[in-house]
Amino acid sequence: MRAVRAIAAGELEVADVPEPSGSAETLVRVRQAGICGSDLKMLAGKVRIAHPRILGHEAVGEVVSAPPGTPHGPGTTVLIDPAFSCGWCDLCLDGRTNLCRNGGLMGRDVDGVFTELVAIPAHRLIAVPSGMSLEAAGLLQVLGTCVHAIRRIAPFPGQVAAVIGLGVAGQLLSQLLTERGVRVVGITRSEWKRDLALRLGATAAAEPADAVRVLADFTDGRGPELVVEAVGTAPTLAQAIELVGIGGTILAYGSIPSGDQGLPSHQLSKKELTLHHPRAAVAGDYAAAVGLAAAGTLRLEPIVSHVLALEDGPRAFQLVDQPSSLKVLMRVS
Repeated sequence: MRAVRAIAAGELEVADVPEPSGSAETLVRVRQAGICGSDLKMLAGKVRIAHPRILGHEAVGEVVSAPPGTPHGPGTTVLIDPAFSCGWCDLCLDGRTNLCRNGGLMGRDVDGVFTELVAIPAHRLIAVPSGMSLEAAGLLQVLGTCVHAIRRIAPFPGQVAAVIGLGVAGQLLSQLLTERGVRVVGITRSEWKRDLALRLGATAAAEPADAVRVLADFTDGRGPELVVEAVGTAPTLAQAIELVGIGGTILAYGSIPSGDQGLPSHQLSKKELTLHHPRAAVAGDYAAAVGLAAAGTLRLEPIVSHVLALEDGPRAFQLVDQPSSLKVLMRVS
């Protein structure tokens, strides 16, 4: 079977690899897989992985075969939960499997989903309604992590939130907040991404240089109660700290590389801010994401900018960082 894998830092190939063997796990034929920014970091060597490594952790597929007594029979469309956990450490026993001391992630710690067939334990599969488009289903894994992030902050109707960065996660987080009655101001340099956020329900959108003025208009100068950082850089987290109102909350969804300096940490104390930095998701978050998508609460297809074949994996990776791109998917089967 074919797979997209990293063979060295910065080197990607499409190769023939052995099919999964054994019958203890559910065999899933991957249909649609999404490329994440973390996949780029793994390929570049910024996140250490063993080589060769089949990349990818965002996928939906169709069950080919399953052990007796498991809930998802052949033909079922499923979302793959890419994280694995031990089930017995203190964090797992507390229900925080996303923080498992002994866990890992497909595509990083073990081979991932950028291939035709994967073998997965049944408890890490979530059924997806058959009527959902593959493009929408291709966003379910990242949507699950966004659901997890929003659950950390419990937003409520009438709040004003700034969302810094309107890439894939920023667009999803903006919609989740809007669905809860929050007035969202999206912030990005990209005009077309601002326009998309407005079409998807944001109340307003602004360039970074104009963010203070726009937010002041919405809050009578107090600043927003919530700022979501969805870029993953020290400057944008610093901007979040500067923009949020006194006593406010920052949701740092973006993952900032180690070594970045220059954060205005004194303002965290001066403003008595609350900073949340969510990690990944748990099974219930993915189930909620599937439910939201199936109900039509969110619009997912407009966030997909490119769909390429698995054989075009190297080109798909190149597209992810392009200003004209949002979600880049690979159609596997």
